[in-house]
Amino acid sequence: MDAHSRGRADEIDPADQWVLNPQTGNYELRLDRSAGQSQAQTPPRSRRAAPAAPARTPAPEPSEAPVPGQRRRRAPEPAAGGQVPPQSRRKRKQGASRKKKVLLWTGGTMAFVLVGGAAGAYAIYSKLDGNIGTVDVGDAAEGTPGMDGPLNILIIGNDVRTGEGNESYGNKTNVTGHADTTLLMHVSDDRTNATVLSIPRDLKLQIPDCPTKQPDGSTKVIPGSNGPTKFNESYGVNGRDPGCVMRTVKNMTGVGINHFMMVDFNAVKTLSAAVGGVKVCLTKPIKDPSYSKLDLPAGESRIQGETALAFLRNRHGLGNQSDLDRIKMQQQFVASMMRQLKEDTLDSPTQLLDVANAATEALTVDKGIGSALKLTSLAKEMGKVDLKNISFMTVPVVDNPDEPPNRRATVVLDQVKAPQVFSMIQNDVSFTEVKKKQQDAKNAQAKAQAKLLQGPRAEAADVRVDVYNGSGIRGAAQATINWLQNDQGVTRSTNKSNAPEKAAKTTLTYAPNQADQARKLADMMGLPASALKPGTQDAGEREPMTLVLGADFKGAGVSMTAPTKAPDVGQVEADKQVCAK
Repeated sequence: MDAHSRGRADEIDPADQWVLNPQTGNYELRLDRSAGQSQAQTPPRSRRAAPAAPARTPAPEPSEAPVPGQRRRRAPEPAAGGQVPPQSRRKRKQGASRKKKVLLWTGGTMAFVLVGGAAGAYAIYSKLDGNIGTVDVGDAAEGTPGMDGPLNILIIGNDVRTGEGNESYGNKTNVTGHADTTLLMHVSDDRTNATVLSIPRDLKLQIPDCPTKQPDGSTKVIPGSNGPTKFNESYGVNGRDPGCVMRTVKNMTGVGINHFMMVDFNAVKTLSAAVGGVKVCLTKPIKDPSYSKLDLPAGESRIQGETALAFLRNRHGLGNQSDLDRIKMQQQFVASMMRQLKEDTLDSPTQLLDVANAATEALTVDKGIGSALKLTSLAKEMGKVDLKNISFMTVPVVDNPDEPPNRRATVVLDQVKAPQVFSMIQNDVSFTEVKKKQQDAKNAQAKAQAKLLQGPRAEAADVRVDVYNGSGIRGAAQATINWLQNDQGVTRSTNKSNAPEKAAKTTLTYAPNQADQARKLADMMGLPASALKPGTQDAGEREPMTLVLGADFKGAGVSMTAPTKAPDVGQVEADKQVCAK
């Protein structure tokens, strides 16, 4: 029976009900008053068998007999005096429970992530699956299957100009686009905080070689750049795919990327409309008739469609009219959309479904999350983070010194602040104030671990250590041995080849009587106190310590100790409204 026939199949009025006759123990079809009372009929599923009822004089029946067994909600049985009891409390609780479950499933934090929650709530995975585009990026997507551990999601805003109204932003024949607006979203292991890091499109850096999957299933290696190149060329140039963007970001930050999501100009229009517009704020009015066509007053506005795209693309009338000023507007827009999804959209099933359709139609993702079910899992993980603990910031950069002062159009990494930001993400250190109790617990643990580094140090020549490679980087153990022996004087070090399995973190295991050796090695390698794993029994005189290089290993001689305080890079918290200047 299709949905259109529910409640009135074969001329059955919705008021007609199967009710239990207490005199016979049978269910009877009770018609409304205009139709009269039908002869007792037993539906296919009765609670118990009962003797046949005495014959009754049937009232006039409809021209066609009703369909026994039709699925309809059963009306409450009349109580004494003919009163119909109110609906039970249990049913009301079930309704509330279902609503709560829907909200739980839709606990994501961004429009293009929340689609998984909508899919779970409305059981339309197959339809949404057909909307999602996927790209096989091979081993550019790192991490173990599932949603365990810290999550690093690369969100790529593709500047492809195809589509109605987009030609004003550039060459409408550009069918591939470039990596224009790119965000690295890091969700902490304990899901208490997240960091959204904007990467300037005009940042000059090295683009690495990139293996890409071809339509015939083969792999083609696209050469990297010859020297520093603008970041936006990491996608779309010479056949570079989203995996090339992922590799470029890892090469710059040292952070392994788990997944990517890519959207284009059209996605901004459809998503902003699906959520009913996004609130933004300006300290002064902007009117740009020549480029973005943006025309907004000072103060708060709700924007969608073409206006939303113009807001994100505009840089005229802002500060020094650079891409860095535009990034601030983009961060405000995304943070505002996150707040709206959390506070408004989740309470509207219709609007949430519109968001799901719009988002999945706009999304291209890696195969690891290339289904509505997998996006649901990702949404649930990201939905655990409180908005007040999500911070936005931009990769710390400075003007490119290789360009004339009056013609500087590109930027390069700030060699002091950028490594600090990258190290905090690598080591899963929060940029925001999380719950005091959790922070106090972490501080107590850090103090206890710090005590391990207090005490005397052995001489480098007395340090004995076996090095295992669990980093996934080929040759890491031997590179470390070469550095230890040739540069640090740790001649009693041995390469033990690959560890039994990959390790997420680097660890140094030692006996109590080797503590001085462990401190010395930690100093040389920049190991954090958390990497030291003391044993309980003393070791033999010539027994070595065990060093296992993990995924946080960045290279021989590169410190793995994370800063304990975030550098001042102008971060913005997602739960606060900030007006663009």
